[in-house]
Amino acid sequence: MLKKGLVCFVVAFLASCSGGDKEEVVSTAFNLHKTDFSQLTAWSTDDGSEFGKALQDVCLKLQGYSSPYLKSEKISYSLKSYQKHCQQLLKLNTDKEIKSYIEQNFHPYAVVVNGDVNGKFTSYYEATLNASYTRGGKYQYPIYGKPKDLIEINLRDFDSSLPNMRLVGRVKDGKMVKYYTRQEIDEGKLDAPVILWGDDPVDIYIMQIQGAGVAILPDGKEVRVAYADNNGHKFKGIGSILLEKGLIKSGDASMPKIREWLRENGETAKKNMLLNDRFIFHKIVTAEGPIGAMGLPLVAGRSLAVDKNYIPLGSIMWLETRGPDNEPINKLVMAEDVGSAIKGGVRGDYFWGHGEKALESAGRMNSVGRYFILIPDDAEVKIYD
Repeated sequence: MLKKGLVCFVVAFLASCSGGDKEEVVSTAFNLHKTDFSQLTAWSTDDGSEFGKALQDVCLKLQGYSSPYLKSEKISYSLKSYQKHCQQLLKLNTDKEIKSYIEQNFHPYAVVVNGDVNGKFTSYYEATLNASYTRGGKYQYPIYGKPKDLIEINLRDFDSSLPNMRLVGRVKDGKMVKYYTRQEIDEGKLDAPVILWGDDPVDIYIMQIQGAGVAILPDGKEVRVAYADNNGHKFKGIGSILLEKGLIKSGDASMPKIREWLRENGETAKKNMLLNDRFIFHKIVTAEGPIGAMGLPLVAGRSLAVDKNYIPLGSIMWLETRGPDNEPINKLVMAEDVGSAIKGGVRGDYFWGHGEKALESAGRMNSVGRYFILIPDDAEVKIYD
């Protein structure tokens, strides 16, 4: 009875969430092609700077994993083998030594979808905003923590034959219903703690898009604001909203220019920001960088957000793409984060770093590229249909 009721709820829930827009269909024709390091563009010129930090964080995290495999919905490989190599990598002192060890003990596998190795690569950064612990003066805009009434279920927790799908909502009259939209939250329906008060709603909105940020307090001190959860609604980018309405031109769809437009257009900007139903809740953390999906601080230029349905989080990757000024990006990165818009077998979001300079680069990057998963030579690799 529970399974039947749950399935009926899921069908109704998904139907009510679908709205008038069709979900983007992402191809699942996925494969890996084993190659060697000589086929990686500019492999010898990447000095590995700062990669060691990202790798060591992941290796330490993986030591506590008990699963026999590091896996996604599409591939898996031996975690025991990876952990063994991690133990050796953690003993090395320089990025150069780490890179040399990887070259001697790992093999690159090109990720292929529908026979094509190319995909889309964008970038994100850690936002900056002004905020205070108390409301007053210019600090009038709330930054919310996670609501106590927000609940989630995963279908697979009830039945292993059901899809691996996370649903978010709240309980009303004994039933689970959708959580409040951004519009409803703006109308005051939310009951959630306010962790900070910001001075600019546009900066808070952009921090939600990026997922995390650094808040500068009135005394000049900084606190890091991390992603805590979301309201479960579909994300719609402000750039696409403004483009669809003809409010900006395609050449003005970079994040710096969008931010400028939002600040200059008051109530019109607010009305359009509310059309994105997705809302992000935050928490204050003590960390060296923004916290990614693995619970680890992201490293500028060395952390990559991927679709975890395809790429196992914790994987070592070799990335080949281009930056916003067509400059080559060929480097080792760690797959250690996810994003609501990062969907597909060859799809990545490159973490640029923190501050205005990072915004200028990250907000303009939209490139074609490819990547490779680096897997230990002695690890068994499995690909699933």
